[in-house]
Amino acid sequence: MRSYTLIAPAKINLYLEIIGDRPDGYHSLAMVLQSIDLADHINVQVNGTDDIRIRCDHPQVPKDKTNLAYRVAELIVAEFPNAFAQYGGVDITIDKRIPVAAGLAGGSTNAAAVLVGMNLLWNLGLTQTELEELGATLGSDVPFCIAGGTAIATGRGEQLSPLLGLDNIYMVLGKYRSLEVSTPWAYKTYRQQYVRSYIKDAESLAARAGAVNSGAMVKAIQKKDALLIAQELHNDLERVVLPTYPQVLQLREVLASEKGVLAAMMSGSGPSVFALCESQQQAEQVMLQVREKIPNPDLELFVTRMITHGIQIASSV
Repeated sequence: MRSYTLIAPAKINLYLEIIGDRPDGYHSLAMVLQSIDLADHINVQVNGTDDIRIRCDHPQVPKDKTNLAYRVAELIVAEFPNAFAQYGGVDITIDKRIPVAAGLAGGSTNAAAVLVGMNLLWNLGLTQTELEELGATLGSDVPFCIAGGTAIATGRGEQLSPLLGLDNIYMVLGKYRSLEVSTPWAYKTYRQQYVRSYIKDAESLAARAGAVNSGAMVKAIQKKDALLIAQELHNDLERVVLPTYPQVLQLREVLASEKGVLAAMMSGSGPSVFALCESQQQAEQVMLQVREKIPNPDLELFVTRMITHGIQIASSV
């Protein structure tokens, strides 16, 4: 039976600004997204039945229709009934290496991998743009995860403007296994506390979203200067998450205080925190030092780096 194995990288936010409300109930955002080499491996295989089946050994990963990877496969089946009649159902096997519920787009990158994999498996011939449009119907992060690299994201996060890709900037990333932060809660709480600062009219929303293109973060990325990038890290959601989750705040403070760390910040709605470092060697040293200061076995720590791509094919049979 034909199958593809794909590498599905996680993503972090280098910049996250909440601008205002949209008519559809979502927030209008201006973000800079970055792929990292911490990645899941996804196998997509024709199974000879009419079923979509999810397999994963990780106890926190759902294996039913609540899994975004399942919903993407279901969408492809509905959109391309002739291909489904020809090829049948698929088995989706997830080798989970990205922490779950971590603010790293783990579910979205799995869905992106299934989109790419089924496009190949069923010979659909969809372009990257077409894949991104399909993915956007299920999740704001899915389009970015397909192409990956470095990009400005506006709208609710699905409108992408690629930037010069960053690579080999190393970081330490930490996440408490048992700690989850609800993304809807984070945005709802931010709205409740800071709605007075929101831009109201559509023209001003568009202008502010566009301003990130000429902002200091984008200029730092264009120079590929890790120190300048570190100085421009920004995440509005830290204002509501850090006061509510002291473990996340402590991890951020400990990381930021280590020698060789350029800056530390929470990614997305958390609870993952990353610290940009001067080098791979420095990142490995920082990880050891943080482990000594926070010996909690619930804390996962990784050394990872920025990469210039999203979904990649590892193998095909």
